[in-house]
Amino acid sequence: MDDLLWRHLRDLPAFRALLRAVEAHFYADLPLARPVLDLGCGDGHFASLALNGPLEMGFDPWWGPLTEARERGVYRLLAQAEGAQMPYPDGTFATVVSNSVLEHIPQVQPVLVEVARVLQSGGWFYFCVPGPNFLPFLSIGRALDRLWLRPLRDSQFAIRNSPGEAYRRFFNRVSRHYHCDGAEVWGGRLEAVGLRLVRWWPYFSRRALVALEWGHYLGLPSLVCKKLAGRWVLWPSRTNLWLTERLVRPLYQESLSLDSAGACLFFVARKESASIVGGAL
Repeated sequence: MDDLLWRHLRDLPAFRALLRAVEAHFYADLPLARPVLDLGCGDGHFASLALNGPLEMGFDPWWGPLTEARERGVYRLLAQAEGAQMPYPDGTFATVVSNSVLEHIPQVQPVLVEVARVLQSGGWFYFCVPGPNFLPFLSIGRALDRLWLRPLRDSQFAIRNSPGEAYRRFFNRVSRHYHCDGAEVWGGRLEAVGLRLVRWWPYFSRRALVALEWGHYLGLPSLVCKKLAGRWVLWPSRTNLWLTERLVRPLYQESLSLDSAGACLFFVARKESASIVGGAL
């Protein structure tokens, strides 16, 4: 029973554990050629569970999370830097991983330029981001859409200024999202810097996204716990987390299905002159 979901639940708020466990599952089937750079490594928790460490390099613009990453011992080296100015020579890494990071960067294209620069020829780039379904899947936004009087929805102005759209903009600000784009947009960005999209797939069901949405509000006690005690979960036992795991596990299993629309997108790209441009699996 010591699976990816449980290992995340014992350390993180349930909504974040659900999303990270689903993402961690994908890396088990991906080649992780060395050396590896973790772009936006944060506190190193995700890499410690999802990737076969220790990894050669992690970097992040924020010093606080880097101190936690150092304590975890997930990386051989750590650096504080911006993604648009990576302190590494050309062709240093065989793999670059960026898990749920690029959506938080307003000007993302300069970061992709740097990814292509530090990658070796034939190197892999793995990243995931919220997709076009992320905002439409939000339950409060959908509820407000249903309440919005139909005659007022006839114009684009009314749609842009509807309560549902206002809520989606609010949730994007809370989540610090600047990009919720589709595969075609990301494929164009990659191609512009010399990276080829090999394949991509949607993940995280609408029900799972609703759990994540409400988890932002219901998880406030976990935030207080983190601030006061330095950890999200005070008592990470099977007994204490039995009900949480029982509620979350069906959403975890549902979100691993790649044959339906998902709120998020996972991308596999490669630095090479010719590659297979793929679609959703």
